[in-house]
Amino acid sequence: MQVIGLCRFSYPALGGFQVVHETIEERIAYLYSDARMEERFRLFEAVTLPCLRRQSDPEFDMLVVIGDSLPRHHRDRLHDLTADLPQVRIHAEPPRRHRDVMKDLLNGARKDRDQPCLQFRLDDDDAVAAEFVERLRETARDCATLLEKTPMAAIDFNRGYIAEFGADGIRATATVNPYATAALGMYAAGGTRRTIMNFAHHRIHHHMPTLTFSDVPMWVRSHNGYNDSRQGGAKPVEVAPLTAQQEQEFATIFGIRTDSVRAIFRDA
Repeated sequence: MQVIGLCRFSYPALGGFQVVHETIEERIAYLYSDARMEERFRLFEAVTLPCLRRQSDPEFDMLVVIGDSLPRHHRDRLHDLTADLPQVRIHAEPPRRHRDVMKDLLNGARKDRDQPCLQFRLDDDDAVAAEFVERLRETARDCATLLEKTPMAAIDFNRGYIAEFGADGIRATATVNPYATAALGMYAAGGTRRTIMNFAHHRIHHHMPTLTFSDVPMWVRSHNGYNDSRQGGAKPVEVAPLTAQQEQEFATIFGIRTDSVRAIFRDA
């Protein structure tokens, strides 16, 4: 079964942000500011890309969506960072309504629309476990009888970490958060044009059956200076430096190495 992932990389959509801008020009200026782009690239390199490289099942397609106005030096840097990932396809799009463009790209990536597929979304500062794609497919096989009876179903791995990354390494706390963006997948039956981007992730269970797994940590959500959902005075989350054992777990489960994080953020 085809697995398709979607990652927005500073795409200046119309809508889709909780930080409001009056014009698309203001949004582009905000998204492409030097300080913000430098943080996004460092997090993408330190957190997101390692988990994609370590997937135990490498048979997946990863759509990375950028704006067609992204400056050339940023576009070149993104291509360089993802050059060793054959799963990645970078799509440059003009500003359009957020959900419309994402739905179009997901449907366009389906190799056979008459066959079912599995979809997930991944923010450019988050990570999933190295076994995420493998477990998505395994769940679809194990629950084939159920999935045959529904056009859509969510597959939610709800245990993970909130983490902060910087020159001093990784600070994190373990948590259980149902229907978070990272490690939330969706089964789409053959013929349906609805995608994981048709639904707000935290309300996806209002629209379809869901399968939930809480056995092991499956995601890392980065807290940083530019989290869109945390710009309105969100309550801070207490995090603590990883222990030596936790550093090994982050490296093993997610491919995120503390020494690499320190190096990437050294002069931040």
